[in-house]
Amino acid sequence: MPHWVDGQPAASLPLVDRGLAYGDGLFETMAVRGGRPVLLERHLARVTAGCERLHIRLDADRLRSELAAFCAELGQGVAKLIVTRGDGQRGYAPSTGSPRHVLQSAAMPAYPGQHAEQGVCLYPCTTRLAEQPLLAGLKHLNRLEQVLARAEWQDAGHAEGLMRDVSGRVIEGVFSNLFLVAGGVLVTPDLQRCGVAGVMRAELLEQAQALGIACQVRDIELDELLGADEVFLCNSLYGVWPVRQLQDRHWPVGPLTRKLQALARHLLDR
Repeated sequence: MPHWVDGQPAASLPLVDRGLAYGDGLFETMAVRGGRPVLLERHLARVTAGCERLHIRLDADRLRSELAAFCAELGQGVAKLIVTRGDGQRGYAPSTGSPRHVLQSAAMPAYPGQHAEQGVCLYPCTTRLAEQPLLAGLKHLNRLEQVLARAEWQDAGHAEGLMRDVSGRVIEGVFSNLFLVAGGVLVTPDLQRCGVAGVMRAELLEQAQALGIACQVRDIELDELLGADEVFLCNSLYGVWPVRQLQDRHWPVGPLTRKLQALARHLLDR
């Protein structure tokens, strides 16, 4: 599996890279099919917007060219793009050098088919997401909250964990975005305080609206989640997983979940 740094095959990074020292950067995880990244424009838009917010001087044309060549060589699998601020001296003051592009590859995860067909059980994580509007929505390199949350369970019975913010609002899964369906309305949490604004989440919202499905992006309390008609998760690698259980609450796999799951599968398989 290839690994590149700044457009060239490589297996190491300089010790002074700010991504290593401070998590000063962003990343994207993309499914690659037939040498092309799936949902490329959404991934590029998110990393570009993230660089603008972090004041990292991204060369979007160079990045696009490197990514196209890397995915063509990979063919099939997963491409992980990391953009760091580049090299820096000791101290938090941002460096003014060139950003660094890291591209890593891996095989597509072999998720159990029952996750998509029968649904998954959510683990109720006690780790809470801190509220930081300046970083909310970004897929930045600081993922220690997710590391702590994922360490909370080791059993195979839970495929994902439910994460809430410090105020108790429902936000997302550890590596997924979350939707619920209530009275025919598709609802997903507002991510203006914390959480990752996933590319599959954005795609499903746009597709649902185009189909005339009522959609809402707003705060969700735990009681509303527990009272929902349908619940599902999504990300850019597996598409859509129905949620069938959270502790003693069980949900059926509903019709809207299946409709959006089929749309996601089409995107990932084409």
